[in-house]
Amino acid sequence: MKGTIEFGGQVAACVIRNHSETGAALELSGRIELPAQFTLLVTSDRIKCIAIWRTGKMIGVKFLL
Repeated sequence: MKGTIEFGGQVAACVIRNHSETGAALELSGRIELPAQFTLLVTSDRIKCIAIWRTGKMIGVKFLL
């Protein structure tokens, strides 16, 4: 599933992998310097997230509900 990461007035495309009720693994299109907290946009939903782990182009996030 495709999504968009929004932070500090910037946006970055991502692919959402391993989605659950509490978090997901996001695959970024490139190496992007993200803040620890950002907003994930999926369709019309805006989900606040916090980064839990990062490796290359992948980032694990926890949803802030």
